[in-house]
Amino acid sequence: MAETTEKIRAFLEPILEGTDIFVVNVKVKPINNIKVYLDAESGFSIEKCSMVNRKLYAQIEAAEMFPAGDFSLEVSSPGVDEPLVQYRQYVKNIGRKVTVTDKEDTEKTGILKEVTEENITLEIKPAKQKQSLIVTQIPFSDIKKTVVQIIF
Repeated sequence: MAETTEKIRAFLEPILEGTDIFVVNVKVKPINNIKVYLDAESGFSIEKCSMVNRKLYAQIEAAEMFPAGDFSLEVSSPGVDEPLVQYRQYVKNIGRKVTVTDKEDTEKTGILKEVTEENITLEIKPAKQKQSLIVTQIPFSDIKKTVVQIIF
């Protein structure tokens, strides 16, 4: 499956070139179900999704990767409950509320203020209102997962 995943990623490169769309993840299940998760700095619209799906499907068929066309392809953005996995996702979500779980399973929730190659900066409201905001840096190497919090 790793070889198939790499081929899919290679097919995506020219399709995404010149766009703000980027690959978050590619999964291939043993039943030839291909799931491609994409995102974009300007948002991943249905139009962008359809365009990528059509072009990628045609490339997979042309390469005859699966006998008798026996495969399914799903192209989508990751769900809102999916953790951030790419640097570009972190940058896109600056200013949003996130919950970061570190490698010791400690959670910190705050506003994502800054992202560098090495770490992220969170602004956390203190438990008591009279205290000032807490600004903390968390190295990517210490992050187990980061999930954007949806505010209604």
